[in-house]
Amino acid sequence: MNMQKKICRNRQNEKLITALVANSKGEIFDLDGYAAVGMEGSFFQPLTIKDTVKLPYGSELMFLPDRKPVLFNIKKGMFETLHENPYIPGEIIYPVASFNSPGYMVTYNSAYQDVETKAPLPLFSYGAVGWDNDGFRSAVLLVDKEKRQDLRLMPREKVVSGVSRMQEKMPDNRLRSHLENCALVYGCPAAKNFFIGRFEAPLPTSRQCNARCMGCISLQKSGRISNCQDRISFTPTPDEIAEIALEHMKNVKNSVVSFGQGCEGDPLMAWEVILPAIKKIRQGNGQGTINMNTNGSRPDIVAMLFDEGLDSIRVSINSVRESCYQMYFRPTGYHFSDVLKTIEMGIHRKRFVSVNYLNCPGITDTPEEWDALLSFLDHYPIHMIQWRNLNYDPLRYRKAMEKADKQGVPIGMEKLVHRIKKWVPDLIHGYFNPPRENFLTSHA
Repeated sequence: MNMQKKICRNRQNEKLITALVANSKGEIFDLDGYAAVGMEGSFFQPLTIKDTVKLPYGSELMFLPDRKPVLFNIKKGMFETLHENPYIPGEIIYPVASFNSPGYMVTYNSAYQDVETKAPLPLFSYGAVGWDNDGFRSAVLLVDKEKRQDLRLMPREKVVSGVSRMQEKMPDNRLRSHLENCALVYGCPAAKNFFIGRFEAPLPTSRQCNARCMGCISLQKSGRISNCQDRISFTPTPDEIAEIALEHMKNVKNSVVSFGQGCEGDPLMAWEVILPAIKKIRQGNGQGTINMNTNGSRPDIVAMLFDEGLDSIRVSINSVRESCYQMYFRPTGYHFSDVLKTIEMGIHRKRFVSVNYLNCPGITDTPEEWDALLSFLDHYPIHMIQWRNLNYDPLRYRKAMEKADKQGVPIGMEKLVHRIKKWVPDLIHGYFNPPRENFLTSHA
């Protein structure tokens, strides 16, 4: 039995939730006598009712092939890595994780040992999950109450109807056709929202990127990890972009349109078409919010976009420590200092600046990262943190970050958020890009 470190937080008088495992058929079941365990980096914690919430609607359960579950033996009072079902000798069992709905931040990852394979897990986040009398329970924290990507509000028949309507309105628009594929094949909630006519519409544009993120969901060259979706294969024209944006702004109250989607590279690499597109949107009386999700690598380009009418930027960062940032983003042709310049410039120009904080329990909540984040917030008074779960194999991410810099004992994700709220009370915490009408409010 190969055990890692454990966290010894007091669990006295707290009700533990039951562990979940899966068999080789993918059948998920609870395991009597064992409690579910949460993982923070290389640290374990038995999970209680207090640590968890009822599994959010739209979340999915997954089992982790070629991994062994780490569970808490209640009778023995100890952690165990199980290779087979203790009640059915010879039956191989696997860990179970939850891929949680948008708006929820993972506080513990599913606990497992990587003992049989060198293949990394697919690009999802792997939240800890267990069972109680009232059903599945997930270790998450609600950070945004808005129902922007609630699947119950996106019935397929309504999306299909919207697709038909847009085909008639803009039959030759290639970007419209691309978004159809996103909505109907990949199930992209942002694309669905465009066709339904609500909240935020995506404007994917860039075929290229100047970062080589470990967890890039649109391009993986090594072959060891599969990308989740195909990157856009063409560069839309300013007219095509403006047509989509204006259609959305005309029909949606407090609308947002955003460059920088999961099906593209970084939009700053396509600034030559985005700049005139923004100009056309504003000339066409586009009164909604124009946002860009970006790595922030080109402050000079972002300045020009602001001048033309860009309202807000969301800059992706996995860490505010340069060594950890470099390890994950692997930038080409820019430096972390350029990212900071973009953030600083946006603040000084009084634009709305968010950080897309790619978080992972056991790294994001270490004292080293926490101290660096507080220093960052002191020097760069951004308006919002968007808590986004990192879609990457948790154990491999921990190993990579340990190579990059020191990683101490985690303090816990909920405690981290609480401390930030106390330290920077005006900072907005959320998940979605707000319209400018809500720039001063939070949904959490």
